[in-house]
Amino acid sequence: MAQSLEPIDVVYTWVDDKWPGYAGMLASYARDKRDASPDRTRDNLDIIRYSMRSVARNLPGIRRIHLVTCRPQVPEWLDAAHPMINLVHHDEIMAPEYLPTFNSFAIVSHLHLLPSVSRRFLYIEDDMLVMSPGAMAAMFAPDGRPYVHLKNMRVVPRDKLDSATASPWNLALANADSALSQRFGAGPRQHLIHGPRIMDAVAAEAACVEYEALIEATRRSRFRRGDNAPPEFLISHFAAESGAAAYADRALSRQVQGYVPLEDIALLTWAQFLAVERRRPMTMTLNDNFGSRPNPRVERMARKRLLRWFPDPAPWERSSGQ
Repeated sequence: MAQSLEPIDVVYTWVDDKWPGYAGMLASYARDKRDASPDRTRDNLDIIRYSMRSVARNLPGIRRIHLVTCRPQVPEWLDAAHPMINLVHHDEIMAPEYLPTFNSFAIVSHLHLLPSVSRRFLYIEDDMLVMSPGAMAAMFAPDGRPYVHLKNMRVVPRDKLDSATASPWNLALANADSALSQRFGAGPRQHLIHGPRIMDAVAAEAACVEYEALIEATRRSRFRRGDNAPPEFLISHFAAESGAAAYADRALSRQVQGYVPLEDIALLTWAQFLAVERRRPMTMTLNDNFGSRPNPRVERMARKRLLRWFPDPAPWERSSGQ
């Protein structure tokens, strides 16, 4: 492993459905119950605050942090005027006809267009944490190319899915797989791990040009749809298969990925925390698997760990409150 000598920025995507007016706006556009699912818009644990603390502690070489969100949202604890922070609202990088959007695929397809973003940047979703200073080095191959980290799970091909019953996520993955097969030959292709990933702005732009129609359909969808593609998957595999990135060894990818699904069943979530803490991965994703009313006991369990892992406020926090 050899960490890139280039400047590296961090890019976050975040939204909070408790922001005044947001839930009503979302509901006015939602077409089915999956559109209104709170697991992609809920911010009940404030994980992004601890994620940014994890960056401050474990990634001291980061040049800048870009936070991409819906106007006029900004975390109440964040000092957006801090020189390390660049707050960017969707309307600054997305065309008016795509807005408002509740589709993470559409948003991610624009991240390489952020003004002044480093060519290679670390994309961290708002439920991900950097647990080790070694995480950045694990993002790069010895020759300096970004690593693409995969897990042992194959994408189900499009012809094996029922469009009427398959989730938009699985259909979108299959679309991306089919598009890549047209250029690079048939798979099978593996899912990306749950964790931060390096994205190359040049490779991202090349993929968006190569698959213009697919990206346009994705950007025009206000919610995830079956004709979309997940840009992080499409761009990462495009970069690796065109030689701009490299696939990481499975053992390294396992070291990088830590994953805890936050379930309403307290004992199940406790066991997941115990297992992953024993393994000590380089990154951690706390995935929202709560129902409509998160179990307060599990929320307390998660908050306790977040505070124990990252008790120190980052320089860009407005106050020392925890």
